[in-house]
Amino acid sequence: MIRVEFLGPIVKEPLELDIKTLKELATVMAEDSQLKEWVGICAVAVNDTIVKKSNYELHSGDVVSILPPVCGG
Repeated sequence: MIRVEFLGPIVKEPLELDIKTLKELATVMAEDSQLKEWVGICAVAVNDTIVKKSNYELHSGDVVSILPPVCGG
């Protein structure tokens, strides 16, 4: 299972998903009314490392963090 955590203004409890890639996660998020607006605009970290490839392979026990864009100084 993969744990998906949502940070900042994304008000959603963590999810436990049986997915293999970040592309699969994007599909799950696009089907969720609370999350679909965040698909494509958030950064993604896997085990605290930013990942940009949608075909990035996930493994059981990985923690994916969804990082919304921020501004400020």
